[in-house]
Amino acid sequence: MSNIADTNTLPANWSKRPYHRKWLLDQANGLFDFFQTSAINPNGGFYDLTRDGKPLSTDNPVRGIHTSARMVHCYAIGDLLGRPGAADVVDHGMRYLWRKHRDEKNGGYFWQLNDDGVADGSKQGYGHAFVLLAASSAKTIGHPLADRLLEDITEVIETKFWEQRHGAIAEEFSEDWQPVAGYRGQNSNMHLTEALMAAFEATGEQHYLDKAVRIADLLINRRAREEAFRVPEHFNEEWVVDRTYYHPNEMFRPAGTTPGHWLEWTRLVLQLWALSGKQHSWMPEAARGLFYQSMLLGWDRKLGGFFYTLDWDNVPAKTFKLWWPLCEAAAAGHFLNHHQGTILNEDQYRKVWNFIANNTIDQQFGGWHEEMTEDLKPSNSLFPGKGDIYHALQACLIPLFPAEGSLTKMIKEHPLVL
Repeated sequence: MSNIADTNTLPANWSKRPYHRKWLLDQANGLFDFFQTSAINPNGGFYDLTRDGKPLSTDNPVRGIHTSARMVHCYAIGDLLGRPGAADVVDHGMRYLWRKHRDEKNGGYFWQLNDDGVADGSKQGYGHAFVLLAASSAKTIGHPLADRLLEDITEVIETKFWEQRHGAIAEEFSEDWQPVAGYRGQNSNMHLTEALMAAFEATGEQHYLDKAVRIADLLINRRAREEAFRVPEHFNEEWVVDRTYYHPNEMFRPAGTTPGHWLEWTRLVLQLWALSGKQHSWMPEAARGLFYQSMLLGWDRKLGGFFYTLDWDNVPAKTFKLWWPLCEAAAAGHFLNHHQGTILNEDQYRKVWNFIANNTIDQQFGGWHEEMTEDLKPSNSLFPGKGDIYHALQACLIPLFPAEGSLTKMIKEHPLVL
């Protein structure tokens, strides 16, 4: 099927329809409502929530840095949209990141905290990527800590994590910056790519964008292309794929391959292409390949939803269904429709939203089911409750704006039209 250059010529493109746009905004507001007050921990940071929106634990709960940073990012988006109360959530999260997660002695940011102090003092690339995203988003709304946080996290990434000869970051260090040897991961670098683009948009500083291009070139133009646009997750220190890697924390480092990340990279590669002046010709091709492979290999053709992981023979390995690959598929579908509109892309976009509407949104308690069994029953084997607004909120809001940059940039430049 040939590409259609102008997405306005697509028949009945949902992202252009006022009803669909209003429906998406309603879902976004439902997510904002679900988390805005219930997730606030008065001792600092944010609670993970149960299915019915109550704190999962109030007895010295652990707060991960990615949760704190994602809440800052999402409620900065809310403030840009004009949502009352969102700026207070940003301020609550920014103060916790700066005053508690930041390691004043050794530099960098602790992975996990509790009411007693540091629960896990390791310095994780994944967490530091989200601190950069939070700082960049907070800067777009003029938060008073944003510039200090942005300067500090940029220096940490540059001096501790960035490996110039590879064009990517190292994965993990101890609290006092002893390297944890033997592993490099795509997940932290993927999220750093998102954060680097946001930092470039917030500051105009080219070095952020240059790093994002280098990461994408390594992981997608080279490593994913070598695997027919299936994104390898795990590597050794020389960025050679490790097909046998196993880590007990399958939330962040699942074995095998993860189709949801192929979808996430679809959007990020097209966003990077747009931000870098559409000069890298490999990026649109890679985005098509990533999206095609994820829908072909990752989508459950019988029951719907994406299998969490596949083995290297493309056989579903962990067959339960998570919400975030669906979110990334919706966002990726919008980016593809915007840049490479085809009827097939529109069909896939609708397929994903149809599934989300009928299975993933929790009609009883609000929020979204973060995990379902293979046969689509709500479950909690990997995710204990509802701890995250980030993926679902972006899925709802990204289709409301041009696919030319981060949500923060697009909201500032394009008034929302329903």
